[in-house]
Amino acid sequence: MNSTVELVNSIKLKIDKNDISILEKDSALEFIGAGRSAVVFKIQSTDKALKVFFPDCTSIAKEEAEIYEILKGNPYFPTLYEAGDNYLLIDYIEGYTLFECLTQGIPLTKSTISETDHALSLARKAGLNPSDIHLRNIILTPEGKIKLIDVARFRQTKDCRQWTDLKKVFFTFYSKSYFPKKFPVSVLNTVAYLYKKNIIHVASYKKSS
Repeated sequence: MNSTVELVNSIKLKIDKNDISILEKDSALEFIGAGRSAVVFKIQSTDKALKVFFPDCTSIAKEEAEIYEILKGNPYFPTLYEAGDNYLLIDYIEGYTLFECLTQGIPLTKSTISETDHALSLARKAGLNPSDIHLRNIILTPEGKIKLIDVARFRQTKDCRQWTDLKKVFFTFYSKSYFPKKFPVSVLNTVAYLYKKNIIHVASYKKSS
């Protein structure tokens, strides 16, 4: 198999605003998805993922690599195996993001929430400030365990309330037996957009014992 650098160099992208097209890539790379700063591939016949950052996002690659080093040994986050100017080689995490769980009707439980809380508390103990925690960067594995990805904003100094607000929604609404457990992608995307724009807010709540 080609080296990591050779795999990275095989990738040719066309970036047009929010539209990412893959023009070329090594046949060993299986496209997983694209985000705001990178594209991600699974390296076939391995348990590793290759995250390749866009040309104007190399500073994010460096930041995320440093944060993964701080998180080394934390079982709730991927292991970093290699890093370059514009890429990371990390564990491939099998499973569904919590966003996918909601769109497919896969039930989320209180243990899902408490395990995520524990993972974030361990990151804080390591001196980090977990930020930008949303449904697409929390993965529920086939074993029912939690893994978190996309940690580039874990050293931000601002107080990020996203995870706190997601917990409020879970305990106030989702956990109730009458509340739906499956939602269309369009509904979740609309709610996320309105939340990000501060058009909708999550009211305070008191968790029942």
